[in-house]
Amino acid sequence: MNIEKLTKNLTLSTDGIWVSQKTSKVDFPEDGHKECYQVESGSFWFEHRNNSLVTAIKNFPPSGEVFDIGAGNGYVTQALEKNGFNTVALEPGIVGARNAKNKGLTVICSTLEDANFFPNSISAVGLFDVLEHIKDDTKFLAQLKDLLKPEGKLYLTVPAYNILWSVEDEITGHYRRYNLRNLVVQLKAIGYKIDYSTYFFSFLPIPIFLLRTIPSKLGWRQEGNLETTEKEHKPSLGVIRSLLDSYLSLELKLINGQKYIPIGGSCLVIAKK
Repeated sequence: MNIEKLTKNLTLSTDGIWVSQKTSKVDFPEDGHKECYQVESGSFWFEHRNNSLVTAIKNFPPSGEVFDIGAGNGYVTQALEKNGFNTVALEPGIVGARNAKNKGLTVICSTLEDANFFPNSISAVGLFDVLEHIKDDTKFLAQLKDLLKPEGKLYLTVPAYNILWSVEDEITGHYRRYNLRNLVVQLKAIGYKIDYSTYFFSFLPIPIFLLRTIPSKLGWRQEGNLETTEKEHKPSLGVIRSLLDSYLSLELKLINGQKYIPIGGSCLVIAKK
């Protein structure tokens, strides 16, 4: 696609990545993309989020390119590309941007603000576990709406329930977790129309509460490490993974049928301008 038609604030670097004149600071750990890169492949969580997003987006497809805002290493962006959606990965961190570029994606290394897109210029936006990193999320969602074309899509995932707050939220730069009903009300107040909303990862609230929230409140769970994260994302016992896959497969069927899942570790919303 022709990025230059959308903004005058980006230039194409020699390594094929579009860059802004400046890149503002974001609330995300500097080594976060490196750790995610090591965990993403083989993680049931990242895999199911991708499968859920692809399934839901096929039911409510975009009219053009999906701009994956805060794309990280391009893990979701690549999944969307493989399923026939045209995408652009927008990632302010150079490590994540280079990893995404190595996947063969169209990449912009910039924050949304620094990219300075023209109003009514973007067909669809993906915010996949990004909004919780934004201090003023209402202002940010309103800015996105201004950039979307009429009927433009917003695809959104966020972590659920402030009661599940733990040290992991703190070290990864989260400002909040979300209640789905309140999130829908917030989006409607800004001017979005809701196409679909649900919780997913319906089995996770109890394990998160027992293994993360309570130990964090008691001071037993300190800053996490890569080994702990990999164990949580990649169950070692085959029987556990098999049962997990069967359960998540059922969730995908519900999402494909546009059914509402009343509880979960994450929220999924599809809205339009």
